[in-house]
Amino acid sequence: MSTVWPLVRVDAVFAIQQGKQVSKRNRIGSNQRPFLRTKNVNWGCLDLSELDHMHFNERDEERLALKEGDLLLCEGGDVGRTAILKNQFPGCYYQNHLHRLRAVNGKIEPEFALYWFWYGFKIGDVYFGRKNVTTIPNMSISRLAELLMPKPDLIEQRNIAGLLSFLQRAIEQQERLISLTTELKKALMQKLFTEGTHGKKLKETDIGLIPENWEVFRLGDIVDSFQYGTSVKCNYEADGVPVLRIPNIVGGPVDVSDLKFGKPKHNEVEQLKLKHGDLLFVRTNGVKENAGRCSIYRGELGNNCYFASYLIRVRITGEKLSPEFINEYSRTAIGSSFLSGRAIRTADGKFNINSRTLQDMLVPVPGIDEQNEITSVSLLLEQKLDVHQKRRLQLLDLFRTILHKLMTGEIRVNDLDLSELGIEDLRMG
Repeated sequence: MSTVWPLVRVDAVFAIQQGKQVSKRNRIGSNQRPFLRTKNVNWGCLDLSELDHMHFNERDEERLALKEGDLLLCEGGDVGRTAILKNQFPGCYYQNHLHRLRAVNGKIEPEFALYWFWYGFKIGDVYFGRKNVTTIPNMSISRLAELLMPKPDLIEQRNIAGLLSFLQRAIEQQERLISLTTELKKALMQKLFTEGTHGKKLKETDIGLIPENWEVFRLGDIVDSFQYGTSVKCNYEADGVPVLRIPNIVGGPVDVSDLKFGKPKHNEVEQLKLKHGDLLFVRTNGVKENAGRCSIYRGELGNNCYFASYLIRVRITGEKLSPEFINEYSRTAIGSSFLSGRAIRTADGKFNINSRTLQDMLVPVPGIDEQNEITSVSLLLEQKLDVHQKRRLQLLDLFRTILHKLMTGEIRVNDLDLSELGIEDLRMG
């Protein structure tokens, strides 16, 4: 460990307390109180969406009541994962797989310590090898107590914590925007696929209400190309051609971030090449809801790209049916449930669809102009999502870089130029 500041033991600046054991016996009693488990502790923040309850007697309440500024550090699993309590839930307690660290004597800023542990356990591997070696790696109180951590003066601690908290809030803002945009797109697409864009009267069909000028078709009656993929062996070495697999089919456009390569058989080369606008459906999956999941290939990898045997390609020709429209419909509640609801469970516990299942899928079809109007709305929201996702990744990368440089003393807060980091505009906001 190399820092520009003096080092202290964790127990010199924190009082450490382990929580109450979760057991059938301890659950019995009339004084049921909410408590935090390791699943509630994420890096840097608490997830309070799902709390468990257990009996806490008066002694437990006095000993284990949480206060604002307390740190909660995971003893096992993702060892060292730490969050801070910011008075989100008064009257809450915690289980024995969590250590509570409470600052003593005003010697440490808890939020600075939070980011130090994040760096020490997760990013810098400062504490690598300090875990007990058991079937479940864990960090005992005694081991945690003897760990060394840096102790800048309090002003610098607060400045470091303030900058890193600012970056975290910027990341969380992008995550909220991603969530809101995702929900908006889902709701808007559901409305457009039910009511259309022209305000026409609605009619009842086998797939529910649709505009009276739309028609319902079996996909097999309007598309004649359903093709299974190649069974070629793939690896991460770029020796061969890119082959799209189940992990690449995430809904919307294909995801090429996890790409493998292979060499299809000679007789498959032309037959299995992907073209712009091809739809790829997941044929088999361990999760029923993912059977039939669809993505569209927009030429992300050029004209020399193939697809694996667990996928089915649907190729739409002609100008009366938009591949983008079918892709969007497959992601609506009606479209996705149609396919997953007909998935057959196999002996190995997976769920399969086949080309016949796809052919039988009922699809609402308006005129091509209205199809394009609907997909243009989707693409605009997709672009907005992409902006927020890229910004989030940029901020995450910046956070890790700044965290490393601050905690090693490579840079100091007062020496940072926010405009050079590209975050001055965020502070102004």
